[in-house]
Amino acid sequence: MNDRDIHSHIEALVADEHRLLEKAEGAQLDETEQARLADVNVQLDRYYDLLRQRRARREFGQDEESAQLRPPGVVEGYLQ
Repeated sequence: MNDRDIHSHIEALVADEHRLLEKAEGAQLDETEQARLADVNVQLDRYYDLLRQRRARREFGQDEESAQLRPPGVVEGYLQ
């Protein structure tokens, strides 16, 4: 997966997130939609992390293709 593919995936996730958030403004989300919104947020964190890994590897002359999508538990455990 290259940076362009990652950006495209992030854009699709953001669009889904916005759709769900807009719906939540006018009405209550059902359980499925709430779960989807939570999943989208985790996936966004994972793909932004992947993008940061690739950029860091590139900056330090390492192989950016060796960056991997980290598990949700790892990414969600980062301190902000």
